[in-house]
Amino acid sequence: MSAAEQQDKTFYLETFGCQMNAHDSEKVVGTLVSQGYRQVPTVEEAGLVLYNTCSIRDKAEQKVFHRLADFKKLEKQGKRFGVLGCVAQQEGEKIFEKAPHVSLVCGSASYRKLPEMLLQIERAPVLTGKFDIQKRLRVTGLDDRETDECFETEFTARTNPHRGYITIIEGCDKFCSYCVVPFTRGKERSRTSDSVLAEARQMAELGYTEIQLLGQNVNSYKDAAGKRTFAELLAAVGEVRGIRRVRFTTSHPRDFGKDIIDAIDSVPALCDHVHLPVQSGSTRVLDAMQRLYTREQYLERISWMKSARRDISITSDVIVGFPGETEDDFQLTLSLLDEVEYDAVFAFKYSPRPNTPSIKMEDAIPDEEKSRRLAALLEKQREIQKRRNQKHLSEIVEVMVEGKNDARGQWMGRTSQNKTLNFVAPEGCSFESGSYVPVRVTTALPNSLVGEMVDG
Repeated sequence: MSAAEQQDKTFYLETFGCQMNAHDSEKVVGTLVSQGYRQVPTVEEAGLVLYNTCSIRDKAEQKVFHRLADFKKLEKQGKRFGVLGCVAQQEGEKIFEKAPHVSLVCGSASYRKLPEMLLQIERAPVLTGKFDIQKRLRVTGLDDRETDECFETEFTARTNPHRGYITIIEGCDKFCSYCVVPFTRGKERSRTSDSVLAEARQMAELGYTEIQLLGQNVNSYKDAAGKRTFAELLAAVGEVRGIRRVRFTTSHPRDFGKDIIDAIDSVPALCDHVHLPVQSGSTRVLDAMQRLYTREQYLERISWMKSARRDISITSDVIVGFPGETEDDFQLTLSLLDEVEYDAVFAFKYSPRPNTPSIKMEDAIPDEEKSRRLAALLEKQREIQKRRNQKHLSEIVEVMVEGKNDARGQWMGRTSQNKTLNFVAPEGCSFESGSYVPVRVTTALPNSLVGEMVDG
């Protein structure tokens, strides 16, 4: 390979969106490196510029197209551009119209084909200056809901040396009326539990101590080999030698069974934290959202957690201002917060997404009213979190160290309940990222805890 060709086989990858996207990018990076590419830190240094995109919310989607427009001028330098992920699948070949300098459009369901798509890009001549638009290279991977295959690769380039992700199920079959994921990530398809456990053991051998199992609906997992349920797989990962913490996200209430709580109670390595999105406290709105459960069924699952032997931290997602949501519906959501007493809530204003049923619904809520409801909900949740965090005062908890805030002289970390805990240590103490430290909680804030390392 010539020096010029080696220079061309450089890439820059920017990721937008959720943990699934972040882990997809780790696998994409590993795939490119295995094909002889070298990752570089800036667009200017790269021969291939990739954006792994999210389309859950409108602003993330707009950000991608703004970024592409900003770098259009770099095409004259022989750079090639690719759009990956949800926006790629949602917009398809229309991306070539909006951003003609893009050469590659690939949805997440087609990542397994990346090596052959990269070969197509490499073999095409590089066009610079003025040229016929018909000569532009255009490569697409848009499997959508056709594929039954998962994106499994031994070349994952993990960015954190102590905490790692494992995708166990891809796609979604739930079709919530506001959500683009079933259209952008394809149908549900699960890996074999044996392959997941093999990856977990490999990670433990490499020194990883925390694993997070991922899926759009992680607890909808169905072992492709029929060996283990989700709860059984969760327990098995928690029993892998060397693994101290196991998390999972995101769960769907319809498929959330009590056996998951039984596993958390039985296997110490399973973190005492469950993220269970509710979206609304009104059964009427849940029905319009096509969430496939009622308020009462959701609260039954909450009761399982509250009856567990371990103190399980519960977090959730909420959408305010869904089309047709009345003030009474919103008050039901506020009352749900009081009843559950979440440890954290991620709340958003409803925004219509392309190709979803809710975009055609009547009774749209004005944006100013959405903002009012969101503010009221966040204020209520802040008071709940302040009260919930008070119960940790004087407790000694184990913290996984993530870094240090030198300005405050505090170490930063996370508890098993996924709560941020900043702590001070005796002078001269120093910790590597990934260390586990016993800390006594001394202060409770709405969004975090503060403490001091326990001597010895």
